[in-house]
Amino acid sequence: MWRGRVGAFLRVWGFWPTGVPRRRLLSCDAASQAGSNSPHCWNCGGPWGPGRENRFFCPQCRALQAPDPTRDYFSLMDCNRSFRVDTAKLQHRYQQLQRLVHPDFFSQRSQTEKDFSEKHSTLVNDAYKTLLAPLSRGLYLLKLHGIEIPERTDYEMDRQFLMEIMEINEKLAEAESEAAMKEIESIVKAKQKEFTDNVSSAFEQDDFEEAKEILTKMRYFSNIEEQIKLKKIPL
Repeated sequence: MWRGRVGAFLRVWGFWPTGVPRRRLLSCDAASQAGSNSPHCWNCGGPWGPGRENRFFCPQCRALQAPDPTRDYFSLMDCNRSFRVDTAKLQHRYQQLQRLVHPDFFSQRSQTEKDFSEKHSTLVNDAYKTLLAPLSRGLYLLKLHGIEIPERTDYEMDRQFLMEIMEINEKLAEAESEAAMKEIESIVKAKQKEFTDNVSSAFEQDDFEEAKEILTKMRYFSNIEEQIKLKKIPL
């Protein structure tokens, strides 16, 4: 038992008796690969055991581990894989994770952990932004089901919808007063609310083709929202 404790101590701190085989510490790239594909800690070699998906640190040496590439945004942010998301819970989870993995907390740690921290923080930011907005959340949920929407989908949209988009764009181009801008914003906001409710129902019924069509329309109106923001910026 005493030898086992000494061996564990030496493995953690990187010392090992001469002539005795030891586990070689990994480079940053190798560590990343090991952390992603192996159930053992890259630093001390300790086993992860069950529940790895909820751990960011080795339970033995507390070294930060590489992000799990098989984990989707919903799992990372502790949300059900559903279009309906509790945004308050999502924000709380985001803040909780950033307190764990933000690079500012790893300035005095090893270079490997610094690199892993950067990757974790970026991943958490991307997951939060993606799940927060209805459009990006819906597109991501479709992607998890193997469905992606091409950037240019004009040929798939009905003529009436495209005419509606053209009319709104023309009004936006001609709008010169604050009242005119507010009127357009109100129209776009109402349409996006309608689309969000409809796509939520489509996902609940596992009607992914319907969800795809609605999200395509939402993307058109999202582009108009961006144009409105740009027009508000003084030249």
